[in-house]
Amino acid sequence: MTVNTAETASGKGAADENFPVGSFLLPRRLRPHVAIFYAYARAIDDVADNPDLAPEEKIRRLDGFDAALLGQNDHPDFVKAHQVRDSFAEKDIPIQHCRDLISAFKQDATKLRYRDWDDLIDYCERSAAPVGRYLLDLHGESRDGYPANDALCNALQVINHLQDCQDDFRALDRVYLPGNWMADAGVTVEDLDGSTASPGLRRVLDRCLDGTEALMDQARTLPGQLKSRHLAMESAAIVRIADLLVKHLRNRDPVATRVELTKPEFAWCFIRGAARHLI
Repeated sequence: MTVNTAETASGKGAADENFPVGSFLLPRRLRPHVAIFYAYARAIDDVADNPDLAPEEKIRRLDGFDAALLGQNDHPDFVKAHQVRDSFAEKDIPIQHCRDLISAFKQDATKLRYRDWDDLIDYCERSAAPVGRYLLDLHGESRDGYPANDALCNALQVINHLQDCQDDFRALDRVYLPGNWMADAGVTVEDLDGSTASPGLRRVLDRCLDGTEALMDQARTLPGQLKSRHLAMESAAIVRIADLLVKHLRNRDPVATRVELTKPEFAWCFIRGAARHLI
């Protein structure tokens, strides 16, 4: 049996995402392309998030994926990059979306702290926004939708960072909370290792949620900008999911327990969001 020496498992999958990956709302003809893109994104994210790989090894593997995207590496270990390159070429989508993800995940290999909110959003612009931009391009949407898309994707990324704040610190010594806000609140990274959020850490989490809600103000305009009814339904569902997660993170402690939606809550957001664009 041939062993793939580029990929690595993380145990994560579609069920761990805050959005419906390749859901039935998307046109059937496009779902195979979405699946290829998701498999590629999952593979490179898993490399970046593997606590057993040295930073140098993570970067070496991610550089291999990048070379494969550019047609400079035909090694079978990078099959998911070959597949996504072919998919993007078929649909005439810029491969830069895939390369932006690699840029972000290479940063994850070496950058463990974030200076301020702008520093964090710069990361989100490459780790999250390209996913939504890809979906817009795949559906033939105007790039005028990019700003609202970026706001939604970046909000989802920050939400995920808050959900995983303790796990990221314990497993990877990675902290996505803005360092200047932590300093203002008299908080150190060790606060993330407690059984509950300290009062200072709670203030930092709430400032992050304030920033996320500002992003959501723009993100809510996205569904109404889209020509594709399918994509409008999908994005409206995701907006509702993000809004409810922000509400839960306000009222619950992500240090004490993972804050996530129940299956009924997820389904309700999905149905209510999609229903607005059925006609």
